[in-house]
Amino acid sequence: MKKTVTLTFSDGSPSIELPIEQGTYGKPVIDIRALGAHGYFTHDPGFTATSSCTSAITYIDGDEGLLYYRGYPIDELAYQSDYMEVSYLLLHGELPTAEQKTAFEQSIRHHTLLHDQMENVFRGFRRSAHPMAVMIGVTGAMSAFYHSGLDNFNPQHREVVAHRLIAKVPTVAAWAYKFNEGQPFVYPQNRLSYAENFMHMMFSSPCEPYEPNPVLARALDRIFILHADHEQNASTSTVRLAGSSGANPYACIASGMASLWGPLHGGANEAVLRMLEEMDHVSKIPEFIRRAKDKSDPFRLMGFGHRIYKNVDPRAAIIRQTCYEVLDELDLRDDPQFKIALELERIALEDEYFIARKLYPNVDFYSGIIFRALGIPTSMFTALFAMARTAGWVAQWHEMLSDPAHKIGRPRQLYTGSARREFVPIEQRKA
Repeated sequence: MKKTVTLTFSDGSPSIELPIEQGTYGKPVIDIRALGAHGYFTHDPGFTATSSCTSAITYIDGDEGLLYYRGYPIDELAYQSDYMEVSYLLLHGELPTAEQKTAFEQSIRHHTLLHDQMENVFRGFRRSAHPMAVMIGVTGAMSAFYHSGLDNFNPQHREVVAHRLIAKVPTVAAWAYKFNEGQPFVYPQNRLSYAENFMHMMFSSPCEPYEPNPVLARALDRIFILHADHEQNASTSTVRLAGSSGANPYACIASGMASLWGPLHGGANEAVLRMLEEMDHVSKIPEFIRRAKDKSDPFRLMGFGHRIYKNVDPRAAIIRQTCYEVLDELDLRDDPQFKIALELERIALEDEYFIARKLYPNVDFYSGIIFRALGIPTSMFTALFAMARTAGWVAQWHEMLSDPAHKIGRPRQLYTGSARREFVPIEQRKA
């Protein structure tokens, strides 16, 4: 028998019976759609207690520290899979066979080049423009190059769009960096893996070819897996809301990038590096720790704790090991800034203040350290996050449009403005 909940009113108004839905995992959900017919809406700023959609892609349990993609634990995918296989999984719901993976990778390679005229789009920006501003603009501009013949409600068309975006966003990101640096654009090399190809476009030049280090390429690929999707966060919800109107998918992904760019979302690893630069030396750490514990001091340690994960971030242990692999490969454990980071990590894992509050180093803490070790500038951190998240965004967009119950998004509001009033001619208004 299906569970229900009954909403009663203190003023004697008729009660309302609402159904309770239960997913595969997670808390039960009260279906409140019938409230509108009775003249009521719910009020939930930030949508922190509202399920906005039905999804079978990603599951998070913040209390238990769990993250599953299509039912697979994140650690199994990070250590045994690669980003191309995970992208296929997110899009199709199942891990590919060897033949399916080969075909998928060939399709991605086929789409890595940008339209030749898109170089002119880059050149319309100032050289000093932030790479994320360029990425948002160029990705949105794809809608001008790949719009004709696009039917969002045709599954085959959506698949082509998904492949194009996963393939082209690394090229957009790398070219945004090159443009910012005043260097010539480097074209993709389809013989390379996904991560290797991005590193090639970032770091090679016509006069200095770049041969990707397999240890570093694997580390980058693992970071892409860890960031590929994260349920209905701000940027994913932005993509879904924009896409719900039937908008061009390239514009939808650009809107997700714009949301991700916010410092409370995708910019956290940039904040970690700025914090480490501010600390300057290991000897200054105790003072910053003291400030972090002082409730009257606005200073906060960046890269510790997580809004969703009330236990350990399941990605943190994976990226921590990856971080050590990168530092050892590059012989950077004695680098002054990395020494600060490692000492901060030690304190957070041993200090009772941090343990009691579960303020463990999170994925942003380690990813910023890895990016810096790889030679990626701070301004590119969020761009790499957007690269990785593109697979999740297109999977969520595709799932939404596949849902027969799909509707255009239309959140409600609690109006607190003025009551109706009469217009006063300007000559009669008083100061």
